[in-house]
Amino acid sequence: MHRYLLALGVAAAATLARSAVANPRPLPFSYPYETLAEGETEIEQYVDVAPVRAIPVATGQPAWTNIYRLQTEFEYGITDRLELGLYVQYVPSPSDAWSSVPSFSGGNGVKQRLRLRLAEESEWPVDVSLYGEVCELDNEIELEAKINLQKRFGKARAIINLWGEREFYYDGRADWVIHPTAGLTYEVTPSIHPGIEYWMRAEFPDQKPPQKVFNDGPHHFIGPAVMLSFGKLWWTTAVYWRASDTQRTVAVGDNVGHIWARTVIGLSL
Repeated sequence: MHRYLLALGVAAAATLARSAVANPRPLPFSYPYETLAEGETEIEQYVDVAPVRAIPVATGQPAWTNIYRLQTEFEYGITDRLELGLYVQYVPSPSDAWSSVPSFSGGNGVKQRLRLRLAEESEWPVDVSLYGEVCELDNEIELEAKINLQKRFGKARAIINLWGEREFYYDGRADWVIHPTAGLTYEVTPSIHPGIEYWMRAEFPDQKPPQKVFNDGPHHFIGPAVMLSFGKLWWTTAVYWRASDTQRTVAVGDNVGHIWARTVIGLSL
């Protein structure tokens, strides 16, 4: 994992001398209102990490381990207001040295999405863009929609994503998911943008289980974020603490613990 991230960073840094400017995301989960200009292309690499409890085969006793999700996105500006995104998602399988390792929701597969700005910035009291996505994963098909809201206050920016999903599993199950996000970010310098972000995820199966399932949520997370922007290259990272079920001890099988981290590196091509 460390070699993978290092190689990506070195390759990105080697292109900084070129003049084009990227369309950065100051918060890892929340999509901003802006889209790429017509003909512009960008690649983004996501890494999600969460410490969870599982069972080492050697000892048979619960212990801490990490689960990961890697996602690569290619973005292209179809027009100045309409943007295409193509994703590849990879969720590494646990090592044979562990058993009962949970995984992030969704599996390996591909995604396609469009993001449309409805007006030019500041023409409306709140800037609005619409987002629609289809995911073909190895265990389900997802339909996802977002309304992205944004408002600037000088060097500060507020971003809200109203986010919902419909998931159809290949075994016949289906559920609704709500996943709203909200955050604030501030431009200290053109290169440094600290912020704070909140997100929530909750699943609502069509066939409700007889009792509440912890992994269905709702789970609330909040934490500090920072974006470093260098023209063509930007890097956003945040670490979130679970603000719900704070007194719960993380158990084997929980697919979220008390901490979640996400880092995103973007490069304009």
